[in-house]
Amino acid sequence: MDFRFYTNAISEASRNVAAGVFVTGLLLIGFGFLVYVLREFFAFLFAVIFCIAGIGCIVTAARIFWMYRKIHHFGSNDSPSYRENVQIHIEENYDL
Repeated sequence: MDFRFYTNAISEASRNVAAGVFVTGLLLIGFGFLVYVLREFFAFLFAVIFCIAGIGCIVTAARIFWMYRKIHHFGSNDSPSYRENVQIHIEENYDL
């Protein structure tokens, strides 16, 4: 007697997973072959990507430093626009 504890859907899913893994393997081999054949092109491509990423990091850091300087300058007492024409009145109330 032959008992099957799985359905046809499980068999179909495993076949689809195997096909997907096979296609992924073929794509990886093809990409590896392209990198081997066109190594100068890919080296140039990755160099451009890294330069663009580096410039982006530098611009982001410059913007953060600029905002820090702007916030720090706004909060200092040396700023001419800091609390201009502001008077603080303290009322003492001893009627407790």
